[in-house]
Amino acid sequence: MKSFLKRIIPSQIRSALRENQNFIIRKLKAPRMIWGYRDSSGIWRPRTRISDTVFLYHPEKVLIQDNVFVWHYTILDGTGGLEIGEGTQIGAWVGIFTHSSHISIRIYGSHYQEISETEKKGYKISPVSIGKYSFIGAGSKILPGVKIGKGAIVSAGSIVSKNVEDFEIVSGNPAEVIGNTKNLDKRYLKDEQLLTWYNEWQ
Repeated sequence: MKSFLKRIIPSQIRSALRENQNFIIRKLKAPRMIWGYRDSSGIWRPRTRISDTVFLYHPEKVLIQDNVFVWHYTILDGTGGLEIGEGTQIGAWVGIFTHSSHISIRIYGSHYQEISETEKKGYKISPVSIGKYSFIGAGSKILPGVKIGKGAIVSAGSIVSKNVEDFEIVSGNPAEVIGNTKNLDKRYLKDEQLLTWYNEWQ
């Protein structure tokens, strides 16, 4: 059949058809950002944008403020409680975890799924909070129990296993402090309007 179609349909038309087909496939399969989100408190956040590929585990324990941006293929784990502050941006392929089963899976073996999350021994559950107007770079992992302050930056690909203070910049595995966003921002704050907006959320 293919060889028959090749003979009767000119190559230019076949190329144009293939191009249109590829365009349609990409359009249908492409991840999309969705505006607006009703978080676990029941409040509608009209300016929050979350990709349709984001996976929320225990969404009833995930509290997301307004003006938050969560990019494609990210995991938000609410098992132990997750709070994301206003204006925070979270990159693609980020994992924010509030539980870990690395001990309990061995203890329970094939009986692991028979015991509820709250009763499993060795099943670490600990909340994570991210302060307002922080930035979590693509590919980063935030581990259970971590608190990230406001205005902080987690560099792309970092593994964060301890608290990050307000305005700190952290990077690496394990993430270590490499700077301060206040110093980074100074060069942009000569404009009066920008300075006013910057101070407004602090």
